[in-house]
Amino acid sequence: MEIKNFDNSLVVSGVECLDLDLTLDCGQAFRWEKQEDGSYSGVAGGYFLNIAKENGNLIFNNTSMEAFEGFWINYFDLNRDYKAICRTLKEDELLSSTIDEYYGIRILNQEPWEALCSFVISQQNNIKRIKLIISRLCRAYGEDLGGGNYTFPSAERLAELSVADFEAIGAGYRAKYLEKLAKDVASGNIDLSKIKSLSLEEARKALLDIYGVGIKVANCALLFGFGFLSAFPVDVWMKRVMEYYPNGLPECFTGIEGIAQQYLFHWARNNLK
Repeated sequence: MEIKNFDNSLVVSGVECLDLDLTLDCGQAFRWEKQEDGSYSGVAGGYFLNIAKENGNLIFNNTSMEAFEGFWINYFDLNRDYKAICRTLKEDELLSSTIDEYYGIRILNQEPWEALCSFVISQQNNIKRIKLIISRLCRAYGEDLGGGNYTFPSAERLAELSVADFEAIGAGYRAKYLEKLAKDVASGNIDLSKIKSLSLEEARKALLDIYGVGIKVANCALLFGFGFLSAFPVDVWMKRVMEYYPNGLPECFTGIEGIAQQYLFHWARNNLK
């Protein structure tokens, strides 16, 4: 990976397997919006970013080298060898052609608090509406970064709210889950950093003990927010995909089941009726 600094932009070359559409608009993160020029703008970790891809290079606009090295490298998992991962996954017959067709899906390293809240909101919801609710939440209670951009509000800030406040932004029946979650995290009754340090099974059990968190939300949060690449979320699409694996997942998925899941999920949405 090579980085060149131009004023308020960084040009990063040498990063393979990162398609912005497949990564930022696939349902794993909800605060990225595609711009007319094909770039994406969003907020994560308290930073605003506009990111584009030109001639194979990633263009990080409106950011500094400090923010890039301190946050965005980890967020986009730029130091992980996804080329090697894809080569391993292609040992599976179905994924071999799928990866060639949809090459560039990457798992983001989102913050546990934001990811957990987001997937609580995602229950029985579509992506457009999830984004709208989260946007309202951030605009109402996040920190203003300027330009119409807001941070994701902290647990401490959201702990001040009532169920009615969450209902007012459109959270519906999920409002009661968010209200208790915020209060429990802010008070220390739920320790997200401790959960992140547990084994996958222990972490999943801890999340399932949270009011309003079921198995799908838990596995999505584990994969997209807690860094467990072996988590394997199963929804209606993935249940249909599992029919192709009557004997269980192949050995080549071991340890990277979540990355395999994203490719299989994308394949299912585009190929299964």
